[in-house]
Amino acid sequence: MPWSSRRAFDLLEALAFATLVAWYIWRMQTAALWTWSLLLLWVTVSFLLHRDTPKTIGWRADNLWPATRRSLWFFVPSALLLWITGLSLGMLHRAPVHLINRQRFIGYLAFCLLQQVLLNSYLTNRLLSAFNNNAIAAALLSGLIFGALHWPNPVLVPLTFIGGVAMTWLFARERNILPLALVQSILGGLIWWAFPLLWHHSMRVGPGFYSFHNSFH
Repeated sequence: MPWSSRRAFDLLEALAFATLVAWYIWRMQTAALWTWSLLLLWVTVSFLLHRDTPKTIGWRADNLWPATRRSLWFFVPSALLLWITGLSLGMLHRAPVHLINRQRFIGYLAFCLLQQVLLNSYLTNRLLSAFNNNAIAAALLSGLIFGALHWPNPVLVPLTFIGGVAMTWLFARERNILPLALVQSILGGLIWWAFPLLWHHSMRVGPGFYSFHNSFH
């Protein structure tokens, strides 16, 4: 189908937003932390201009069980593979604190929920519009962006690409971010546990990855 001006604008908007997030990660979070509010302002204005609703952005309970059930097809094998990876790398000596510490888990869950708003409620919706609801094309580009934003972390870049593709596809099918946020938080906690800290630098990305100095926190 030929490109329309609306579809082209939605693609450019999505790419511009990804560029803004990268700019924040690499430059502004240390120079001017307050600039994170620009990301939320961008997304809020976009929701209003596109007349998004709680249903279109995935804040809904009417399909919570079907969305959760479908997400299990990604979550269960992913969690199992991460558990096996942790065992093979000898990580039983280290507790998965992001999962067993209630305060850490709640904080990380809130962070994952915010990521789902940015990745799916916003970015995936714009890409689906740009690609005429082609979920595969939207998922591949969304996963590529999600993975790239975790550069240069050698553990997170490939895993977030895979996770980004899967979660985008799941969102396109069910339009619910609530189970996806829970899935992401549990898998993220398993990733932190399963791989040596010296590999993923305590899950840091951007300049923070290079400033990690064997700090085990």
